[in-house]
Amino acid sequence: MFSNQTGEIYICSMLDKRRANPDGDFPVKIRVTYKRDRIYFVTGKYMSEKEWEALPYSKGQVKQTLKKDIQAIFDNVKNEVIKLNADGSFSFDNLNRQLKKGISETINVAFAAKMEALTKTGQIGTKISYECALHSFESFAGQSIQFQSITIDWLKRYERSLISDGRTYTTIGFYLRCLRAILNDAIRAGVLKQSLYPFGVGRYQIQTGESRKLALSIDQIKTVVNYTDGLEATNRYRDLWYFSLLCNGANFTDVLKLRFSDIRNGEITFIRQKTSRTSKIKKMIIATLSPAMQTIITTYGNPNIAPNSYIFPYLTGHETPTEEKLKVQDIVRRTNKRLAKIGESLGIEGLNTYSARHSYTNILLQGGAPVALIADQLGHLNIKTTQGYLAGFGKDERKKYSDLFKDL
Repeated sequence: MFSNQTGEIYICSMLDKRRANPDGDFPVKIRVTYKRDRIYFVTGKYMSEKEWEALPYSKGQVKQTLKKDIQAIFDNVKNEVIKLNADGSFSFDNLNRQLKKGISETINVAFAAKMEALTKTGQIGTKISYECALHSFESFAGQSIQFQSITIDWLKRYERSLISDGRTYTTIGFYLRCLRAILNDAIRAGVLKQSLYPFGVGRYQIQTGESRKLALSIDQIKTVVNYTDGLEATNRYRDLWYFSLLCNGANFTDVLKLRFSDIRNGEITFIRQKTSRTSKIKKMIIATLSPAMQTIITTYGNPNIAPNSYIFPYLTGHETPTEEKLKVQDIVRRTNKRLAKIGESLGIEGLNTYSARHSYTNILLQGGAPVALIADQLGHLNIKTTQGYLAGFGKDERKKYSDLFKDL
C-alpha cells in the first residue's frame, strides 16, 4: 500500500502472511530490503487478507484511521532510511538504533509486540490482560502514545478519568501494572531513560484496591452443596465448584488440567498454571483426595482413566493455547451462570468460581490454621498474597463484639 525506493533500499508496507494470529489475521509490517536482505518492523496492526486488499479503497473512519497509523510508522522508517542513506551510513543495525527513537517509542507498538510474544509462548491469559490494558490506554490517549508522554501527571489524569467512569482501583492497578512492565522493558532496551520513569516512591505509586471478599461460611457451603433444581447441568457445575473448593481452592484452569497421573497415594498434586511460567520456584500444591472429591470424579470424570488423561472431560490436550483458554473460559462462564442462580435462590451474594478459593482460605483460618500453612496450601510464595484472600471478621463476629456496648 505504501512504498518508497531510496538508492538501493526499498521500503514497503505489507501483510506478513507467514503466520496468522489465533484469530486468523496477519500482522501488518514495514519491510526494508537492501541488497536482497530484508528486515521487518511491526506496526501492531492485524488484518485478514481481504481487509488488507480493501484497505486502500476503504472510506470509513475506522479504516481511515488505520491507514493513517500504518502510514505514520511507514513514514518514520522511510525518513530514517533517507537520512542514513544521505550520509552513507545505512545498515540494518544503524536503522534499528535510529528507530529506537521513533517506532519503538510508541506505547501502542510496544504493547502489540508484547502481546505477540505472549501469544507465541502460549501465555494467552496474560496476553488478554495486556490487550485490555492497551484498549483502556488508547481510549484515554489515542493510537500513538509516546513513551515520554507517560508522566506522573499523565498517570494521575488517567486514574481520575477511570475513577469518574466508575472503574475500581483494582482495575486501574491491573492496567497500570501492565504499563509499568512495558516501561521497564523500554528502559532495559535503552528506549526510555531511567530519569523519565514515572513509577515508584516519590513519584506515582499504583493504588491498591481492597479485594472483594467472597468467602462463604461452612453453613452457606452446605446449603450450596445440597441445593438442586433438578437439572443435571446445575448439579454438574455446582459440583465442579465444590471440587475446586475441596482441592485447596484451586482455580478452574488448574482443576480442568488435572490428570489422573496427578493422583498419588490418596492425594492430588499439581503446580498452579498461573505461576508455572513466572516463578523461579515451582511450588507443588498437595490436596487430600476426599471421599466427596472422589464421588465427583466418579460422577462427572473422564471415562478414560489412563494416567495422561484429564480427570474432567473438557480438554483433550490437543488444543492450541488460545483454544484451551477459550474452553476454560466457557466452563467458567457456564459455572458462574449456574452459581448465580443458586446464590439468588439461597440469598448468597458473590457466589462464583472465585468464591471457592476465598472460602477454602477462610475456613482454614477460622479453624485456627496459621497463615503460613494456608499460604502453603494455596501455593503462595508470599504470605501477603494469602492475606488478600482473608475475609476478616464476619457479620456475626462483629455483632458479637458490638453487643458488648449495648448496655452503655
